[in-house]
Amino acid sequence: MKVELHPCFVLHQRAFRETSVILDVFSSGHGRVSVVARGAKRGRNSQSILLQPGRKLNLAWAIRSEMGTLVTVESAGLAGMLVGSRLFCCFYMNELLIRMLHKHESHPELFHKYEDALIQLQGNTAEDRVLRIFEKHLLKTLGYGLILDHDITSGRAVEPDAAYYYLIDSGPQLDKPQDAHIRITGRTLLGLDSEQDWDEQIAREAKQLFRAILDAYTGDRPLASRALYRSYLQNSANNE
Repeated sequence: MKVELHPCFVLHQRAFRETSVILDVFSSGHGRVSVVARGAKRGRNSQSILLQPGRKLNLAWAIRSEMGTLVTVESAGLAGMLVGSRLFCCFYMNELLIRMLHKHESHPELFHKYEDALIQLQGNTAEDRVLRIFEKHLLKTLGYGLILDHDITSGRAVEPDAAYYYLIDSGPQLDKPQDAHIRITGRTLLGLDSEQDWDEQIAREAKQLFRAILDAYTGDRPLASRALYRSYLQNSANNE
């Protein structure tokens, strides 16, 4: 079976034998898949130049078993380079997709949200805003969408000046619960819901909220991209 050329992003690659690599790919039509790029490490193979994270590609592959074999690679237009901390943001989103998506499940809407996030990272949009909104849509895609607009106990609309307690498996409520929760203001909940407002307070509270929720779903093994990002920030500070 051959999968015809269609939009994809490479999430990660690892060495395979002497000259090849195995690619984790996010496909617009087939979800997360693994394919072998044979000879990709050989000399100045043009494939190795294209097969980089954050670059939109048209890929085609042949499938004979669980893993496909890459047949064709073409640039698909999104070729802007991510550097510095924005490149590490890309690594982080990629790791979330690898850890949380099942293989061969199509998520076309999430694919477009991921592409939008990469475009924003190439611009001037705040990194934390890009990541939080992507995390929000990732959770929604997987059936873990957040309740952000009403109190789960009373049903009343969230008030921006009120303080809430967010239960990871339920949502926000005014009364402090006994179960594990995250304290968060109404304006942060509404900012996440509308995706319009953003400031330091919302950024700080939203990061705390999504960190707790994602940790609950990704398990005990820490995300490698977080450690790499912290190391990058530390090295940058030491070099100033």
